Amino acid sequence: MNKNSDLGYSEFFEKARQEIGLGDFSVARVVSEQKGLYKVRNETGEYLSKIRGKQIFDATSREDYPAVGDWVTLTELENQEAVIEKVLPRKTVIKRKKSGSDEVQIIATNIDVAFIVESVNRDYSLNRLERYFSIVRDGGVKPVVILNKIDLISKEELDLKIEQIKNRFKEVEVFSTSVKNSQGVDDLKNFLEKGKTYCFLGSSGVGKSSLINQLIGKDEIKTGDIGESADRGKHVTTNREMYFLQSGAIVIDNPGIREVGIADAGTGVEDSFDEIVFLAKECKYSDCSHVHEPGCRVLEALKEGDLDEGKYSNYIDLKKESEHYSMNQVQKREKNRQFGKFMKKTKKEFKKYGHRGY
Repeated sequence: MNKNSDLGYSEFFEKARQEIGLGDFSVARVVSEQKGLYKVRNETGEYLSKIRGKQIFDATSREDYPAVGDWVTLTELENQEAVIEKVLPRKTVIKRKKSGSDEVQIIATNIDVAFIVESVNRDYSLNRLERYFSIVRDGGVKPVVILNKIDLISKEELDLKIEQIKNRFKEVEVFSTSVKNSQGVDDLKNFLEKGKTYCFLGSSGVGKSSLINQLIGKDEIKTGDIGESADRGKHVTTNREMYFLQSGAIVIDNPGIREVGIADAGTGVEDSFDEIVFLAKECKYSDCSHVHEPGCRVLEALKEGDLDEGKYSNYIDLKKESEHYSMNQVQKREKNRQFGKFMKKTKKEFKKYGHRGY
């Protein structure tokens, strides 16, 4: 493997490049995106690049465009510029549904571990963690929790929160950190591995950028001051960007996520609620919604106190959201199919009758 392995390149991407027939092109990784321009990096340096017009024409959704974390094939030009020929298949992808629409937004691709950051004072929410777990696991990525700003609460309060997380999410790894006194930051550094990619997710103001600055060892990312009245960090990160640590680990900073909308995260929802999925196998009806049916084992466990009420309620909400999105996507595909048939018929008639009537 060439030096690109230091940037996360693996046999998975090399095999895909050869199978697609792009073995003659060089490869690079997308490290940032802004207004249709992509900064990409490989073993020879960084390039400012654009995608070909054909790619824009062939794209059926925003998911077909390059995203931070992607590996792409390039035609290198002069002055450290390049043209992106094609996006290589993604090994993992984290995406969410945009608030107020069914449009899917790619957060990052080819991630090994997603750090879900919550501040212990105002942002802490088990239900929000569950939402993050769903989109992360659905993309094939391992979730890890970071409880940040632990200098603001007592050890007893912190221990209680960690216990709550461990009880709700079995076997999940939890780091507790404070940028103010660097507590726990070394533990986080020791967790990171050379050549692996880590993405930081969380609301605005939880301290993602400040943590990454400590991992880098300098204030490379601009961060906002903390508002004393609300104890909120100002939203500063506006673009996703990849950073390379001295240890060889790779991290991605993300803008704060206000709402964690569930897209086609059916598998992720199931993985995050394996306890309920296991109970559901004993339900009387195979298509049980676990809301009102007689003989529902999930409702029985809830009534008997064997199932956490908050976890059950969040499961029902996320499942409905995922099913709603899937149904809308089916309708959208049918609409696109009908439009495609119409265009095909129109083109055929155009060729048959020439320009008459047009």
